[in-house]
Amino acid sequence: MTLSVNAHRLQRIAEIVRREIEEENIPGAVVAVGRGEDTAYFEAFGYAENVNGLTRQMTKETVFDLASLTKVTATLPAVLSLVDDGDIRLNDPVALFIPEFTDASKGVVTVRHLLTHSAGLVPSRLFYELFNTPEAITAAIRREGIGITPGVRTEYSDIGFMLLGEIVKAVSGLSLDQFASERVFTQLGMSDTMFCPPPSTFARIAATEHGKVGIVHDENAEALGGVSGHAGLFASMADLISYVGMWLGHKPLLSFAVRRLAVQNHTPSLPGNRGLGWVCRHDAYDHTGDLWPETTVGHTGFTGTSLAFDPASGLWMIILTNDVHYGRQKKAVIRLRHRLHNVAASAIRWE
Repeated sequence: MTLSVNAHRLQRIAEIVRREIEEENIPGAVVAVGRGEDTAYFEAFGYAENVNGLTRQMTKETVFDLASLTKVTATLPAVLSLVDDGDIRLNDPVALFIPEFTDASKGVVTVRHLLTHSAGLVPSRLFYELFNTPEAITAAIRREGIGITPGVRTEYSDIGFMLLGEIVKAVSGLSLDQFASERVFTQLGMSDTMFCPPPSTFARIAATEHGKVGIVHDENAEALGGVSGHAGLFASMADLISYVGMWLGHKPLLSFAVRRLAVQNHTPSLPGNRGLGWVCRHDAYDHTGDLWPETTVGHTGFTGTSLAFDPASGLWMIILTNDVHYGRQKKAVIRLRHRLHNVAASAIRWE
């Protein structure tokens, strides 16, 4: 495909992001837009850290705490690769792999339910306040009860992806971080993508709330030692561009069959549009604005990160900010994402 771009309109991205930085809505950002294997826009803005007048510049190589992008960048491809290999089925009951997750009501919860956030689980619990060790938290997660009947509605749940991380370990014999590193990141050349980054990388990592650098922002993930199915992953923009390329068929990893299945809406009769891991258009969590194709899927992360792509046209956009560096309540990035996706869709021909 030939990339057709309205360069003047695309420059609106810089104007919008710089205004947000000037108004101290976000410290900084790295933004990339493209179609297929072509990158139309890739720029860095503002600060990776800004504390009491001391600043550290944002660069294109800055590494970010991805927060819930962990769900679709580590846990999802790990689970789908096990589906590809015939090790698990989407309709397998969770209790088949996690014996503690079993009683009359939970017996009907499947891997598909967890991936589509329709298992009836609560969104989260403050495990880090309730238990003192990673082992105790893990045991509680594996015994977690359900709040409503599975398959009745979508309810975004960190706990569901924590359980998926446990399933990866039970089936493969490898912890989620080991499996994802060996079977996903290394295969795609994602050398800056990792859980628990070493101190030698901290100078490249964007700071989150209270000046956290290199330590996961999510308290439950931190209490689990930095590795969980819902949060904990760090990555750079270049690595995420490689990852999106896999979903668009430019890099071998997951089969076409499982990729096609993952981006379909699996909850059309429920209040919420969910693929396997992915958020589909017009779901309450859809962050892609007004103009993107109906076949678009995406996901966001609480720290201020987001990723979206359309498997039909090849259009993609990744926005990485350290929004929570200025506090977790402001969340100006929510409206910003929609505005930037509108600019991208209007500037790149994708029909």
